[in-house]
Formats: sequence, C-alpha cells, structure tokens
Amino acid sequence: MLLARFTERATELLAAVPEEERPAQTAVAAALRQAVLEAFRSREEYVARMVEVDLLAGAPKQNATSLRKGIRAALLDQGVRCVDAPDGEHELFVVVEGDGEAFEVLRPAYVDQATGKLVLAGQLRRLPAPDGAGDSAGGGDAANGEGV
Repeated sequence: MLLARFTERATELLAAVPEEERPAQTAVAAALRQAVLEAFRSREEYVARMVEVDLLAGAPKQNATSLRKGIRAALLDQGVRCVDAPDGEHELFVVVEGDGEAFEVLRPAYVDQATGKLVLAGQLRRLPAPDGAGDSAGGGDAANGEGV
C-alpha cells in the first residue's frame, strides 16, 4: 500500500516535469527498486540492533552500568556519538531549568557521525557556581548556556 501511494505520487511529480527533461521509465523504476531495497535493509539492521539490545538487557545478572555500556557500544557501531558533557560542544545542549553559572547534564546529546546532525539535543540544568569555580559540566562560556 505504501509503495502504491509512493508510485502514484512519483507519477504525478514526473508528469509535472517537461517531457524532454523526464528520466526514462527504466531509470525511474531502477531508482524506486533501489530505494525500496535500501529501506528494507535499513529496517532489517534496525530490528537486528533492537534484538541485540533486548538480549543485552535480558542477560542474567545484568547491571545498569554494563547495560548502558553495551547500548553505547551498539550506538557507536551504528555511527551515533553520545556526548555526555558540553565541553566545547555547547551547541548540542539546551538549558531546560535552573539559575546560575554552572551546569549539570540532565541528558546527553546524540550526534549522527555520518552526517554531523544532531539526533537528540542534550539537556542542561543551571546551578549556582561553587565559590570561585567554573561550571561543573566543563567550560563556563556556553553562550550563556543556551544551545540548539
């Protein structure tokens, strides 16, 4: 059903292109076939990773630390970098609460290493700075802590 709707919409779009600029029907069919195959491959990879995470979570005597390490390793294998501190990468974080000059990481940021795009922004909480100290999350010049 999804492929049928996609094909219908692609046909409409191609009809809007002047005939002399339209790609050959065989080229369109080959591109669509390739896209569908890649989508299935991507889904298979995703499902396989979810199965690995489920197996890791269900392993006997699994503690939260080892589970997290396993999940982080799987993310890294997939090209997703987890940023636990805003050191030099403040643009990956947003300040969600608090007052002060120091920061506490509430949630790490996740970055797709292949594209450099932010998958999920990290979250920071502002804290009062300890007497004479800089911020607790590394570097006090986070553009006033406001990130993405």
